[in-house]
Amino acid sequence: MKKNIFSLLIILVIIVSLGISCKTTGDAPDDSSKLNVAKKAVDESRKRAMDFDGPAYFPSEWEELEARYKTAGTVEECNALAAGYDEIFKKSIALYAQAKEDEIMASRERLINTGFLDYVPDYLENADNTALSAKSQYEAGEYYKAKETADAALKEYETLNMGADVFLARQEVIDRGFVQYDPDNFSKADEVAQSALKAYDAGNKEEAVTKAEEALLRYNLVLSNGWTAYASDRRASALKERELAIAERANIASRETFRTADIFCEQAEEMYKLEHFNDASIAYVEAEAMFAISRKETEEKRLRAQESIQSAREKIAESSEAATEAGRIIEGGSK
Repeated sequence: MKKNIFSLLIILVIIVSLGISCKTTGDAPDDSSKLNVAKKAVDESRKRAMDFDGPAYFPSEWEELEARYKTAGTVEECNALAAGYDEIFKKSIALYAQAKEDEIMASRERLINTGFLDYVPDYLENADNTALSAKSQYEAGEYYKAKETADAALKEYETLNMGADVFLARQEVIDRGFVQYDPDNFSKADEVAQSALKAYDAGNKEEAVTKAEEALLRYNLVLSNGWTAYASDRRASALKERELAIAERANIASRETFRTADIFCEQAEEMYKLEHFNDASIAYVEAEAMFAISRKETEEKRLRAQESIQSAREKIAESSEAATEAGRIIEGGSK
């Protein structure tokens, strides 16, 4: 009986001890839990700093924090790291916002300078409103919202710039008279460009960009084919002008001008072989003009020579007449 009571007392003591132990453990978190919380706070601060380009703006400070980040093992070290990353984040916000604003304004200015908006003036309003919303969000301290909205504004300006690129490529084709060299591709490019505008107006921006890229490729193809054909035409004209110059002996009578023309022609031929057709075209035009000038100079020299000969003949005739008259006078006087 005493033995049983003793055993029960021992069991009771163990149970009470376990209860106290469990209560203690449940009431106070252990050190590992505190450290995990601190590490999570560090990672969050670190991500914020990275999201706003902190490493790029403050590289030396970032490197120092990163070195400590790899070895941090106590709550105190993690708290100090989080404070350091937060400091970089705070300093980076203004710099990031200014850089983004500069990027947006540069894209907007480029868009305006293309002249594209003269035909679609309403397109600028949406992009401008988005940019202004980003500015308001930044001033309200909603930095992540401002970042997202600013990116949306920049994307809108870039989408419009894609449209402007299409517009400029088309204008270049027309201004250079290259439609005649590839009318089918030009017509197809116009068709695709119209589809891009319709998609944009319908709010299908991704489709609009895809269509605009296709239109741009087609206009550039027309340009490329145009330069090839144009260079061939200019080459034929320059070489024909050279033949005429030689036939008129300009290579002798206007040696310097002809030689300059020949240098342009040689450069053009080299670029033509390399398929640099736009540069070749320019050089052929220069060569053709100089060969024509050499012919003109030769003709002018020939006319001056003829005038000199005629003048000399007239003077000789006058001298001959004077001599004859003098002879008559002398003969008359002697009689």
